[in-house]
Amino acid sequence: MEENKSIENKTLDFNSRIPLEDLNESVKAIKTQLNQVIVGQEDFIELLIVGLLANGHILIEGVPGIAKTITAKLFAKTINTNFSRIQFTPDLMPSDVLGTSILNAKRDAFEFKKGPIFSNIVLIDEINRAPAKTQAALFEVMEERQVSMDGEVYELTHPFMVLATQNPVEQEGTYALPEAQLDRFLFKIKVDYPSLEDEIKIIESHHIRKEKQPETLINPVLNPQVLSNLKTQLQEIKLETKIVKYIAEIVHKTRSHSHLFLGASPRASLAIMQASKALAAIQNRDFVMPEDVKRVLEPVLGHRIILMPEREMEGLSPKHVIDMIVQSTEIPR
Repeated sequence: MEENKSIENKTLDFNSRIPLEDLNESVKAIKTQLNQVIVGQEDFIELLIVGLLANGHILIEGVPGIAKTITAKLFAKTINTNFSRIQFTPDLMPSDVLGTSILNAKRDAFEFKKGPIFSNIVLIDEINRAPAKTQAALFEVMEERQVSMDGEVYELTHPFMVLATQNPVEQEGTYALPEAQLDRFLFKIKVDYPSLEDEIKIIESHHIRKEKQPETLINPVLNPQVLSNLKTQLQEIKLETKIVKYIAEIVHKTRSHSHLFLGASPRASLAIMQASKALAAIQNRDFVMPEDVKRVLEPVLGHRIILMPEREMEGLSPKHVIDMIVQSTEIPR
């Protein structure tokens, strides 16, 4: 009798959980749109969606020609909002990104002309080609969603997301991103070459499209208001104390690990929490599991930790160290 009552209570709890149907339908619609063009990048697409829901910026790293930019462009098109693209170059100035004050002769006063950063989804191509002063121009806008210029503060409209690409191979004419800027990216996603089977599908897909532009195949499936509602739902995802402790222990261990020169900041802990909530939600769960945390650890921590030079020379990677830390941390039950 007591056992039946317990089962009844569990059923009642399940029925009273957060309604995630709309969120899951939206995620499915985005994937359906992108899968018309993008082949074999399921993890990449899923992390883009997680980043969008978690209100984060994403750094996309990979060699040229593996659909980094086109995926980011098409992803932006699935949201019915403003989009801008900035090609970073060595001669790019902060005013080319943020905007500048121009004299209005009729009014005999200066007016602020907004730059391309004043959009909703901003694609920054080859972000590591701009010098330090232009990189620094992104600090405030990425963290605080505002631009301070000539004593005035200009707020950006919701949503605001930066998708930045960079080539890890070509170093000539590039500038390493400062740690302060790297820390402002929720994820760093490494995009690899497709498998043989996927490459065959890519060739066949291009042949069937007959040079039709991929942008013409993508339709918006979300608008800013719906997206805002979905993000609000994420705040209701349950995060048990033992999961909070698990996240904190992992991040804390990066600061004292013998293989690391620099560990992760508290911003990384918050990023893991937000990304884990979003991942749980798109899997139709209203609570975070340890598996969600482990899934987002590498894209959240990989660009925030710095290896000891001797360990890097030995061929160790941030992923290896993250795996070591995970294995040495007790999984909450």
